[in-house]
Amino acid sequence: MNSDESFGNSTCADQMHLAERELASFIGAVTELFGPEQARLSAGEWIDESELMDSPHRSTNRDWRAVTVAASARLANRLSVARDHRAHLASSETKASSILSSNCFATALLA
Repeated sequence: MNSDESFGNSTCADQMHLAERELASFIGAVTELFGPEQARLSAGEWIDESELMDSPHRSTNRDWRAVTVAASARLANRLSVARDHRAHLASSETKASSILSSNCFATALLA
């Protein structure tokens, strides 16, 4: 093995270690804040984002924090959409409930 291969393997191992630490920290935080289901989804998104990075896989310096930021943005978007959906459902249920109660009141008056 020549010195270039040795350096390349060492750099690759270093990058793998940094990526594993970054991912573990991210997933730990998501689990603590949002639960295991969101953590599972976020882990997949983190990996997707790491594959979308501009730098080549053999690069000696990858910005794993940028991957975490991108995966965090996906998480925030997913949580925002879910929150908006729940708010819309709650609003629809309140409207339906008030329509039903006013119709019941009108029916009682007619009887």
